[in-house]
Amino acid sequence: MTRLFRKALGFHLVQLVVEAVVIVAVAVLFSTLAHKFPLGRNTPALFGGAVVTAAGIVLAWKGCRRWIERSADREFPLAGMARELPAGLAFGFLLFSGMAGIVALLGGFEVLGVRGAGQIWSMLAMAVISGTFEETLFRGIIYRHLEGLLGSIAALAITSTLFGAAHLANPGATWFAALAIAVEAGILLGAAYMLTRTLWLAAGLHAAWNFTQGWVFSVPVSGGEAPLGLLVTRRIGPEWLTGGDFGLEASAVAMVVATLAGLAMLEAARRKGRLVSLAQARGKVASG
Repeated sequence: MTRLFRKALGFHLVQLVVEAVVIVAVAVLFSTLAHKFPLGRNTPALFGGAVVTAAGIVLAWKGCRRWIERSADREFPLAGMARELPAGLAFGFLLFSGMAGIVALLGGFEVLGVRGAGQIWSMLAMAVISGTFEETLFRGIIYRHLEGLLGSIAALAITSTLFGAAHLANPGATWFAALAIAVEAGILLGAAYMLTRTLWLAAGLHAAWNFTQGWVFSVPVSGGEAPLGLLVTRRIGPEWLTGGDFGLEASAVAMVVATLAGLAMLEAARRKGRLVSLAQARGKVASG
């Protein structure tokens, strides 16, 4: 039985399911434990709990790589953290800020004043968890294993679709919002992983995008309640421009800007030879 189980773990789809269950279970466990302690709703302790949870997810991932795949962790190498994580954070901030600026120039968004710190700790906690958990699950596990079976482009298309569909359950979600997330974020974050072949850039980009949207510009993050952030803002104009209750990431502007950035990153990955063709994937499966 042990030998049969170990043989089954050699298949991509089995690894995908087992690793996804492990990572989700670890995230749920840490979330449950966090609710046992009085961390508060907008406190440094809440942010600290999020960092601990993110560290637990990364360690669980390293364990999956070692004991399930019997290989070294290439997704969260400490050597790339100091370079790629800050790059992702800076890129995510600049990208969302640029998109918000375009929406403002088109008359769909205005800044009324400066509030101050607001819900900074809550937003930091949310950004850390979303960036770490979702990138580990969608890019580290789902995308990577599908790529090993179907090649990069098919894996990107499927993962992006799943990523968008996962947001349909969020408050204020619409089919256009899910499509926007699938196209803009799916391509962008998938390309970030393909370009570096680690998760630091994608996780930093994801975290900074959410934090900038929620705390800096005080708009809903993927349909959540509009937080009290640094700036006092107001969204005006049609939903296609403002994103409606889902947030600016569901606007047509965000779809165009982020998708173009993602396609540019995807082209950079192609030029570096980081994409896997279907023939290459089939060859690896056959040889494995």
